[in-house]
Amino acid sequence: MTRLMAEEIADRFVNLSEGRPIPRGDVPGFLTDRGRFMNIESDPSIYIIDASGTILSSNRPRNRLLRQFPPAVLDEEEDVLKLKLEDEKTDFYVVKTPIVSQDVTLGWVVIFELEDNLTQVKQEYRQLAVMIISLALLGWAAIYFLSRRLSNPIKDVARAAKQVQAGDYNINLPDDIKEQEVFELVQSFKDMTERLQKLESLRTEMLAGVTHELKTPVTSISGLLQALNDDVVTGEDAKEFLALSINETAKMKKMVEDLLAFNSFAANAIPVSKERHDINELLLDIIHQWKLVQGDTNIEVSVTTLAKQQVISVDPLRLQQIITNLLNNAKAAIESAGKIDLILTETSNQITIDIKDTGGGIPKEEQALIFEKFFRGQGKKYKVRGLGLGLPFSKMIAQSLDGNLMLIDSSPAGTTFRIVLPK
Repeated sequence: MTRLMAEEIADRFVNLSEGRPIPRGDVPGFLTDRGRFMNIESDPSIYIIDASGTILSSNRPRNRLLRQFPPAVLDEEEDVLKLKLEDEKTDFYVVKTPIVSQDVTLGWVVIFELEDNLTQVKQEYRQLAVMIISLALLGWAAIYFLSRRLSNPIKDVARAAKQVQAGDYNINLPDDIKEQEVFELVQSFKDMTERLQKLESLRTEMLAGVTHELKTPVTSISGLLQALNDDVVTGEDAKEFLALSINETAKMKKMVEDLLAFNSFAANAIPVSKERHDINELLLDIIHQWKLVQGDTNIEVSVTTLAKQQVISVDPLRLQQIITNLLNNAKAAIESAGKIDLILTETSNQITIDIKDTGGGIPKEEQALIFEKFFRGQGKKYKVRGLGLGLPFSKMIAQSLDGNLMLIDSSPAGTTFRIVLPK
């Protein structure tokens, strides 16, 4: 800073004339307040000297000025010198800078500063260094404390994940977490674990239901055939028992075929063959075939087609499987007389087919599970025989067509499913 101040003072001069310095412009406190302007707390001695060594100006009183500056100081090549005066106990530092104009040295700016003052500056830097180190340690301690607060709940979640992986869903995670992100992580993991536990118990219940559904026709067929074999029934009764056996065999065959078809689709073993069809004509044809199979019913079926022809790429057989399954479900949901509406709509990039019925609806607590394989609602479990694969299978087919199947709404007034197909 002292060297910088000397250079700054030397740069202020334009020329030396009549033994006095000529500064560039009006500089306040040109010599007397240089230390304050340079933000130096000490008051160094500043001298303006001509080329012959005569002192022209200084910030010290005139009665303390020397007439001639020591030539040995000016002759030294070093611009920073350390001196010790005989009548002084402390050392001095001398900083000198030439006053140059047009490559000619006109004089010198020389600054004297006590070593103690410079040492005091070093002590201030030392205090600053101590403060910086202290702040660094304090920051490290704060980071360590916060890291512990963040890492401990995450470690708990990791341990709970291993516990769930081992099949134990009875996890214990803290709730009093103040960090919002970590709290959301813990709560999400707990919700996921509860859902996994629920799905696991549901899977066990579903497999038990599947086993029961397959066992029931086998038991019936076995009993009927045993009665025929033991001549318990004869004549017309024997024919009736044989017809019942054939009927039960057909039901069991249908369930096994559904199970095999679902597993084949899940393993991507059944290819999808897309063809270009007008969606209006294709939907009307599917509805016509379904009505022929159903015969006379008390259910009214209406179709709302698109206003203009729209050709899309789709597998007609797979689409018929989806719509037929949804129509059969709608028919089963309608107790006696009712109505089924099929509504075609389009957007810029997709076709939607809404299938609405006036049945009793799906209970709210079961709506999130209807696309789970082997799930059967309480209303169908004891009324309709099946494996609970219809809706999961239909959704899987829709996704294989680059579309989707979703439940839009269900209430006691009816249910609406939506098939989405890409244009």
